[in-house]
Amino acid sequence: MNLNQVTMASQNIEESVDFYVRLGFEIVVLAPHYARFLCPDGSSSFSVHLVDFHKASSATVVYFEFESVEALEQKVSALGSAGLVFSSPVTAQSWLWTEARLNDPSGNEICLYYGGENRLNPPWRFRGSGGSD
Repeated sequence: MNLNQVTMASQNIEESVDFYVRLGFEIVVLAPHYARFLCPDGSSSFSVHLVDFHKASSATVVYFEFESVEALEQKVSALGSAGLVFSSPVTAQSWLWTEARLNDPSGNEICLYYGGENRLNPPWRFRGSGGSD
């Protein structure tokens, strides 16, 4: 099984499309109530759909991974120069990822990050009932 996509709420499709295109996503489907994007790397996609209302805060965070810390830093710098505002700068986290966060126009939290080997194999990875951890 593989994750196909995540769909998030949007209060304004045009603003959302502008935001995600600025992040580097390619539009796959564009309708007045819905937009679907292809991630810049790989074959993953994600979408936004129009809603009449949206909670002020959401517990959902969408993570987009970079191939290196340097690539992450370059992208965050370029996006900042283009006027996007980050809620947290590029920061090395205690869980061994490097992250920067921002919100899309509808308030959805977006995390741009590099996890490297620690994304799927952190030192504390669960090893199952027969594992040593």
